[in-house]
Amino acid sequence: MDALFMLFAVLFVLSLIPLAFLGVRTYRRYRGVRVIVCPETCAAAAVELDAKHAAATDLFGDADLRLQSCSRWPERQDCGQECLAQIEAAPEDCLARTILAKWYAGATCALCGRDVSELGWGEHKPALMSPDRKTFEWADIAPEDLPGVLATYYRICWDCHVAESFRASHPELVVDDPLHRASRRARAS
Repeated sequence: MDALFMLFAVLFVLSLIPLAFLGVRTYRRYRGVRVIVCPETCAAAAVELDAKHAAATDLFGDADLRLQSCSRWPERQDCGQECLAQIEAAPEDCLARTILAKWYAGATCALCGRDVSELGWGEHKPALMSPDRKTFEWADIAPEDLPGVLATYYRICWDCHVAESFRASHPELVVDDPLHRASRRARAS
């Protein structure tokens, strides 16, 4: 009797492995910040899906998508969530990290010319520079501002971001090579 019970228990647990795999796959597919165009305002908005709910409902049919957060909340929390159609149509294309990866693809640093197309999202992430030469890390940019930023800012490498940040905060400690400085300024223009 105990052996039979153990056999059924093992078979039951083994039968759950494919379900767990599907749940994890769906969770990973629907997690992350997405940038969509709000149907109400026709402006960019940052949203996050309830990935746990999507994974749980996907186990019993199609994933039921619903928002967990939106940059327009709490003011517009009772909206109809029509923006979900954009995510259903292209779940990967509206991810902020996918948008950034496409923006950096084949790019070089605007200041030093180093290749920044390989996104090292670990310690030394690529950065960006505004038209007025102020540098930013991606954590400083709100996801809903991404379309405007990508249209006007420059791609720069981590080293140039650190150098330009130091230059801005401590100009009295920086001595530039006039020949090298001229070439840096020309590249960023």
